[in-house]
Amino acid sequence: MAVIRSSVLDWLAHRGALKRWRRAARQAPAYSFKELRRERAKARKLRYELNELIALADHRLALPVIGSAVFPKPHGTDWAWRPALWREALAVPGMSSAQSGTRLGDEIVLFHDCKHSELTLRQVRNLREADLAPFGLRMDVFNFDGSFLSLALDLPDGAVDGLKRAHLIRVDAIVELEKPLEIFVRLNIKHGPNTEQLVRELPLKEDTVMVEFDLAYSKLNEKRVERAWIDLIFENPQMSQVTVRDLTLSRRPRAEF
Repeated sequence: MAVIRSSVLDWLAHRGALKRWRRAARQAPAYSFKELRRERAKARKLRYELNELIALADHRLALPVIGSAVFPKPHGTDWAWRPALWREALAVPGMSSAQSGTRLGDEIVLFHDCKHSELTLRQVRNLREADLAPFGLRMDVFNFDGSFLSLALDLPDGAVDGLKRAHLIRVDAIVELEKPLEIFVRLNIKHGPNTEQLVRELPLKEDTVMVEFDLAYSKLNEKRVERAWIDLIFENPQMSQVTVRDLTLSRRPRAEF
């Protein structure tokens, strides 16, 4: 009852304020200079507070909506996915001195062979108008005494349901680099006792940062596909910062000729 009463009182107060300023605007031509100065001062104070509210609301409403799975998909796509890290706020948004095998969320696993880890991983909120993903992943690498660094991402069951050698699997990314760096994407598909592995380098200098894996060139056993995952492999990452603003995957049948 208290909430309902408060809502009604707020509505009545708002309605009364609107009537008061409408009346002031209509009567302004008849005001004396003293009355005009007084009303103008009140209106300016009110306008300042309203502009503050509007600016804050515009900023927050312009951000990508949390939970959004919206992104452009190639024609004919039969499966598409944005991982949870780029959609939803994580309960534990980051870690420092991250050890190999550490998980960030339910899908991302960090792997490296550093003796002394000087790596940090954290989820960041995307604030740019161009961003479709609500969140991004930032990795800071300081001293790096290892030989490899990668992030493994488990793909959901939908990625392998009905998977055929006639499929193309596409990975799109938006990546910000502090310094030039090579990043490779490795697609791993476990089928029976074997694991098919396909590797592509992300074209970070291109306008569209994406790679496609054509399974027609693989030795995939379609009848025994069990699961799939991708690895993001970072070459010479020492003293660098990498922000993956978005990461999406999609699958479609290749064109028949």
